Amino acid sequence: MTGMHIAWLGKKFPFCGNVTYSREITNGLLDRGYQVSFLHFAQEAAESDRTADSWLWTNDWGLLAREWGLGKGKVSPPSQKTQSPIFNSEARMVCEVPLPYLKKWQIYTIPTFKSRDVLKKSLERLKPDLVHASLTLSLLDFFVLPEICEELNLPLVATFHPPFDRKLRNLTSGTQHLMYQLYAPFLANYDCTIVFSQIQRDILVELGVPEERVTIIPNGVDSLKYSPGPSALKSELNADRVFVYLGRIAMEKNVESLLKAWKKAEMGPGSVLAIVGDGPMAASLQMFYGEEDGIIWMGFIEDENRRIEILRGADVFILPSLVEGLSLSLLEAMACGLACLATDVGADGEVLEDGAGVVLNPQRVSSELQTLLPLFRDHPELTTLLGQKARQRVIDRYTLSGNISQVEKLYVEMLAQREVKQKGLVSY
Repeated sequence: MTGMHIAWLGKKFPFCGNVTYSREITNGLLDRGYQVSFLHFAQEAAESDRTADSWLWTNDWGLLAREWGLGKGKVSPPSQKTQSPIFNSEARMVCEVPLPYLKKWQIYTIPTFKSRDVLKKSLERLKPDLVHASLTLSLLDFFVLPEICEELNLPLVATFHPPFDRKLRNLTSGTQHLMYQLYAPFLANYDCTIVFSQIQRDILVELGVPEERVTIIPNGVDSLKYSPGPSALKSELNADRVFVYLGRIAMEKNVESLLKAWKKAEMGPGSVLAIVGDGPMAASLQMFYGEEDGIIWMGFIEDENRRIEILRGADVFILPSLVEGLSLSLLEAMACGLACLATDVGADGEVLEDGAGVVLNPQRVSSELQTLLPLFRDHPELTTLLGQKARQRVIDRYTLSGNISQVEKLYVEMLAQREVKQKGLVSY
């Protein structure tokens, strides 16, 4: 159903899986002829001492959008094309709307009191067919967004991202489970919530969300863009075998267990462990694990093509997380044909089941990797075979195209349900 106008409430920074999800899905929808308006927290409270109306609109389609380098000029109406850093430049975009906030962290955002007015006025002016919230974990998620959509008679879809470990094997996973308990009563007010795995769906239903309001649409990656190909990485790193971790350097990612295992395994001069990413634990870990151990810290790499080149040049991808949802980095590595080792948390174990990779016990990451790392170093035929199986798994189950098709189908169903509901109210 092309031409549908989606108001997407998402996230552009700090960088995380939610940012990637919003970018990939909205660009995919735009490529298929949808119109998308993007609403996200983007201005500090000190800059928002204006009325909601003056912040938003200077004329029928004029938007103050200096956060994105668009200046104070007009933003094109839905029938025309415009450009924005987050959107595909060849696709149709309605506009981007900044929502004021007090404080933003990697996971949580505290909105200002004015954010409700900004959000409501934006939706009133934009008149979308449907609202899709890639939940940013803010107070808007709980009461405000469902109330506004009900007032404006707009179907409301959510994507629920928080990572988890269903077995609650550690303090971090207990905190994440608390997040599910906190959100469940409010997700019952959404028309439908998208989760990435059957485990997530079971948890939310167990916590009281009606099962007809929770649907499984796994993460997906562009298997044409993320694919095996040439890379100069091994020459660049002067290595015969390259192992890679790509993600945040934070407690929940359990990177130190990987580093300890690598150091104890004594991998030798021909093997390199590339750490791609940044985070609160990066500086302290670099003090104890460095190039003398064959560990290369590459930092956060914003350039997607460069990240793809790194994956294409590596042999093995390792994800030692304590909690996850469904890791996009894991899917990207699988699509590039890497042998993958990941912990059995979130849906990652489900992704690697039946021989598509090696599933690690999150309680024994270091000891298991200490055994497995030399095995993967010495047997390239094993990494080749697992890499082929990993890519095939992505093609069979986790492509971005398939993901977007399922989202499209859900949108049509939600609009049909809303129409039936309205007819019932009128006839009554």
